[in-house]
Amino acid sequence: MSKRLSVVMIAKNAADLLPDCLASVAWADEIVLLDSGSSDNTLEVARAAGAKVFIDTDWQGYGIQRQRAQSFATGDYVLMIDTDERVTPELQQSLQSVLASPKPGAVYSIARRNYFLGRFMRHSGWYPDRVMRLYERERYQYNSNLVHESLECVNAEVINLQGDLRHLTCRDFASFQRKQLSYATAWAQERHQRGKKASIAGIFAHTLGAFLKTLVLRAGILDGKQGWLLAVVNAQYTFNKYTELWALNRGYSEKA
Repeated sequence: MSKRLSVVMIAKNAADLLPDCLASVAWADEIVLLDSGSSDNTLEVARAAGAKVFIDTDWQGYGIQRQRAQSFATGDYVLMIDTDERVTPELQQSLQSVLASPKPGAVYSIARRNYFLGRFMRHSGWYPDRVMRLYERERYQYNSNLVHESLECVNAEVINLQGDLRHLTCRDFASFQRKQLSYATAWAQERHQRGKKASIAGIFAHTLGAFLKTLVLRAGILDGKQGWLLAVVNAQYTFNKYTELWALNRGYSEKA
């Protein structure tokens, strides 16, 4: 008998993204959406599509919010996706094949194809950008990181699936930049709490390294104009992370 699948997602003010996302997983046994306090009609859109909707506005980071969302799922397997992601038909076939004949204990890696300023990137470290998103609900869950959370599955066998998860990473540059800044801030706060330090030399070394890594080591130059722009964006993001950590170390970014 095929295993039941719960598609699980967290959301906030994603009404414009949800219709295509939900349509791409409408074949799943259930869709669980945990909202963190939307002011648009995210809840209405989700319910109209048949999703099970829950609300928790006590935001403690992406990792904990994903744990909470998963707690509402009832399927044998969880497919964790974001509202700006879409399951392609080829990936759907791969997922259904796994559910029909899963390998106990294994987790499944999915290639994300990331969209940046009018182009689905093929290099720059943004493809295949594999993420572990399909797993047994009762065996695994996400860690508690504030940002850049990941699945806790040490020593698990990882199986690569065919088909892409399309990710609308950057449709609107201003919104993308705001999101990147919030990620950088959360990253710095988490590292600061763990006693990590940053120096001026380290800030610039990491920033330059991020630019060269994207453009040269990850062949971003083959992505044309977008590859060059993404290299700068990654360098900027890295600069923001380490500068905020440096400021926190010295008490320059403490809340009044």
